Amino acid sequence: MSVREDEEKSGKAAAPVRDGRVRRLLRGPRAESVPVLAARAGALVGLLDIAAGVFPRFRHSRMHTLAEVLPGALGPYAAALSLSTGVLLLLLAHGLRRSKRRAWRAAVGLLPIGATAQFTYRHSLVGALISLALLWALLRHRDQFVSLPDPRSRWRALANFVLMGAGSLVLGLVVVSVHGRHMVGDPSLAARITHVLYGLFGFQGPVDYQGTTSSTVAVSLGALGLLTAVTTAYLALRPEHPAARLTEDDESRLRALLDRHGGRDSLGHFALRRDKAVVFSPSGKAAVTYRVVSGVMLASGDPIGDVEAWPGAIERFMDVARAHSWTPAVMGCSETGGEVWTRETGLDALELGDEAVVDVPDFSLAGRAMRNVRQMVKRIERAGYETRVRRVRDLGDAELERIRRAADAWRGTDTERGFSMALGRVGDPSDGDCLVATAHRADTPTGPYGDLKAVLHFVPWGDDGVSLDLMRRDRAADPGMNELLIVAALRAAPQFGIARVSLNFAMFRSALSRGERIGAGPVLRAWRGLLVFLSRWFQIESLYRFNAKFQPRWEPRFVVYRASADLPRLGLAALRAEGFVDLAPPRLLRRRPRTPRPCAHGTAERGVRAV
Repeated sequence: MSVREDEEKSGKAAAPVRDGRVRRLLRGPRAESVPVLAARAGALVGLLDIAAGVFPRFRHSRMHTLAEVLPGALGPYAAALSLSTGVLLLLLAHGLRRSKRRAWRAAVGLLPIGATAQFTYRHSLVGALISLALLWALLRHRDQFVSLPDPRSRWRALANFVLMGAGSLVLGLVVVSVHGRHMVGDPSLAARITHVLYGLFGFQGPVDYQGTTSSTVAVSLGALGLLTAVTTAYLALRPEHPAARLTEDDESRLRALLDRHGGRDSLGHFALRRDKAVVFSPSGKAAVTYRVVSGVMLASGDPIGDVEAWPGAIERFMDVARAHSWTPAVMGCSETGGEVWTRETGLDALELGDEAVVDVPDFSLAGRAMRNVRQMVKRIERAGYETRVRRVRDLGDAELERIRRAADAWRGTDTERGFSMALGRVGDPSDGDCLVATAHRADTPTGPYGDLKAVLHFVPWGDDGVSLDLMRRDRAADPGMNELLIVAALRAAPQFGIARVSLNFAMFRSALSRGERIGAGPVLRAWRGLLVFLSRWFQIESLYRFNAKFQPRWEPRFVVYRASADLPRLGLAALRAEGFVDLAPPRLLRRRPRTPRPCAHGTAERGVRAV
């Protein structure tokens, strides 16, 4: 009896579950999943169409019988059209996944053409109905495809030409080679590549085929070449949407916020980089600055302004990210900033490293811990070097220009480095409160920069602090220039009313510190070993050791991200923003960017410079 009752209860419990599944099936996919499903369908059909256009046997296989009734398969027996359509669908899939409005429009325009082609060329009512069904689904969920275009420039046309040209060359070589049974003779690889290159431009190459295969290959290669030319021309001729930049009004508003709240974050002044954009809270009492790199909306440091108004600025930031389908992320925020970001947005936070902060009243060269720094400074001073620490506004125009040129010449890299912890300029008239420490040696031969041997540049951190921006030195100068100038700046700090100095950022500092202690576990030791290995190319351990010389207190910094799957993309975007990875065209071909007003040229490599 009890068994029967249990069966009846389990059957009653299972019925609502089945009913719920049926209802979900009838309703179709969730609205927010439509872009992902549309992108996957487009990519799948694109690959099938490419295979159908390339491999002769595949066009007559059971797999292509399925592809014939999938949306977008125009003319399955026309190899060139199938190949071109497949490439276009693959290009379109990324935009659909990111909910781009233009990609949706292209798909909506493509699907009726696909339905017409299915019915006209194949007399396939099923294929036409599937195309129209997907078209109806996209129209029904059109509110999910509202993302605005990304900032763009005509350099995208050059990148498209290179990538599409390389892809067309590879696909063309496959097209030429898969028809081996119909080839006349056995042409070499060089002859086949030559045939592909000729075919992309619409000319007959050295490879001959039997029957109609020659025209099939020629049309396919011509279609690939035409597709490359058309997409490149479209990207080159469309209007530019340059990335946002700080306007004079934006900079004035940010400076007003920094005057009132600049003491909260040592990275606050770096928000004034003019290659960043900004969003303000509705009240105007807080702001978030950012840059868009590789589809990542990358903010840096804490929001600027009143903490109570931070949520409003963060909400505006997230609204802009959603409007463009950008991936939101924050580099180098403080613990307080990380808590606000994660609470207001639901994002996750990960400790990235630590910032070295020296409290000026507690700093002294006395004691065993400071012996190495003390000995190095004394040795350099005995060698005839002297130091000067001044505000930018107290420097003459001639000396300021000499410092700018020296800093640029001593940069050591072709590209400017720095984003989250760098100002990107030296000696701008609006940055008069910045601090400059210079090292001089009068007994050396006069060079292009006089007796100047090293430069340190600090930006304001509220009323009683400064934050290190860049460190540059003449490579021919004695070692220890950076230590000498940091000590000089710390000694001169009280006369400028400075009580705290932020030095470099040490990435993964806690892992390096804990991994070398007694009792560290195998996982922590392995992680430290990997960081030490990576320090051969990136200054991870050396920067930590350099900072530790001055006995600072360590302030943790965090990266805020949406999902773990975004971390590789975020890492690449951060490397590009900081100047470690440059995907732009070569400098010889690159046009100098226009700025809304002239600014001094300098470079900042805070946390990444050589020591």
